[in-house]
Amino acid sequence: MSVNRLQQLKGHILPENKTQDMAGSPSPLSTHVLNTAMGIPGSNMPISLYRKDPSTGAWSLITTGATNDDGRCPGLIAKQMFTPDVYKMHFHTAQYWESMGLTSFYPYVEIVFTIKDPFQKYHVPLLLSRFSYSTYRGS
Repeated sequence: MSVNRLQQLKGHILPENKTQDMAGSPSPLSTHVLNTAMGIPGSNMPISLYRKDPSTGAWSLITTGATNDDGRCPGLIAKQMFTPDVYKMHFHTAQYWESMGLTSFYPYVEIVFTIKDPFQKYHVPLLLSRFSYSTYRGS
């Protein structure tokens, strides 16, 4: 087995390593992009996380990142920054498909969700093909 494949397997066996923020504590919010058309992780997809200001309705950028080789984006938000609010994850899908020489019907996907209890863990996956997508709240 190659070293790269062993690292990938390690990532599946030790999922707690995938939700660590830069300070090393677990992120309460995680995502996983899966390219369901090809049966592979959606790797190297840029993601932006926003919070909605309840008084103005304006979106404020919290952080940006990109999915790793397994389609995950660890460390989206630190526990101390995760408050009850409305959040939005913006997935740059056109850029992802173009990197493979393909086009997509959706230039981006935005998933908007409400957090009532910031002490819970929230997993918001994106199942994606060039002409469809779906999501759900995981654990």
